Amino acid sequence: MELQNGGCPTGCSLLQADNLTEWKILMSGPPDTLYADESFVLRFRFSSQYPIESPEVVFLVTPPGSQQGAGCSKDAVENREWKAPVHPHIYSNGHICASILSTGWSPVLNCFAICLTMQSMLASCKKKERPADNDRYVRNAPISPKHTRWDFHDDTV
Repeated sequence: MELQNGGCPTGCSLLQADNLTEWKILMSGPPDTLYADESFVLRFRFSSQYPIESPEVVFLVTPPGSQQGAGCSKDAVENREWKAPVHPHIYSNGHICASILSTGWSPVLNCFAICLTMQSMLASCKKKERPADNDRYVRNAPISPKHTRWDFHDDTV
């Protein structure tokens, strides 16, 4: 796949790609942004329909006190507690409201494009805040964000 062969976007590194069904990518917050000193892990899950269907992509969130970290083999990320970025389109459970992961997906897109989109979302954010419906969504959310019917109404953040 493209990230294994061609490299990751600046600020991203492939942590785990042991198989073709799940990858983990470490993403550093873009420099000179609200997220500059933060790191996050994106988990990609690919169905047999990829690239016709988008992968399931979430920011990895580990329970407080968990020792599993990102579940990756690199020493630098083991035994860390991972959180989703505080952003108007990212829920505290790691689910991401972005059209590229849903109705805006096209088979010509790839993981590199998704990483760039996530970096762009973070870089353009002017205020760290959760979506207004975060608590309600997280309480009732399906396990996979691909089972959510998203309402894409705000592309200004």
